Amino acid sequence: MSIQQEVERILRVNHAGERGAISIYTLQIAISKHLWPSCVPALKEMLTHEQSHYLIFDSALRTRGARSCYALSLWSLGGATLGAITGLLGPKAIWSCTAAVESTVYKHLQEQITFLEQHDKDALLAVQAIEADEKSHLHHALNSGGAPARENKIIWVIVSLCTSLAIWLSYRI
Repeated sequence: MSIQQEVERILRVNHAGERGAISIYTLQIAISKHLWPSCVPALKEMLTHEQSHYLIFDSALRTRGARSCYALSLWSLGGATLGAITGLLGPKAIWSCTAAVESTVYKHLQEQITFLEQHDKDALLAVQAIEADEKSHLHHALNSGGAPARENKIIWVIVSLCTSLAIWLSYRI
């Protein structure tokens, strides 16, 4: 695989991941408005960030004439499912979901940055443009009860595994 193909794969996976995140937050907000209103302001801010990130990667793919991930609708459906389930389970589940996703994504971004520093400065800038937001989402979630404590461990493990699997699949399709 050429460096250009690998860079396009990175952009594609991030684009798809942002689509999944949009779906997670959209469903969590819809449920939280009725059940957990104190969560809504932070979730809306995170949703706004994810929508912006999606547009960054959408633009990067279009500029390169590269296709989006074939599993984009799967990311959307998976995100909506995670958002609905964790939204119904309550604030600790919401923040555990966010922390697990963002922890996995943040590690993944660090690997991408290491590669892109050597190979593609424009793609590097796109990834770095979202890094601080993702890290702030992680910290907010951890500080709001989303740490992988005993009562959150199952959600944390399931969401982390689902996120890792989605990333792995998106690199291949």
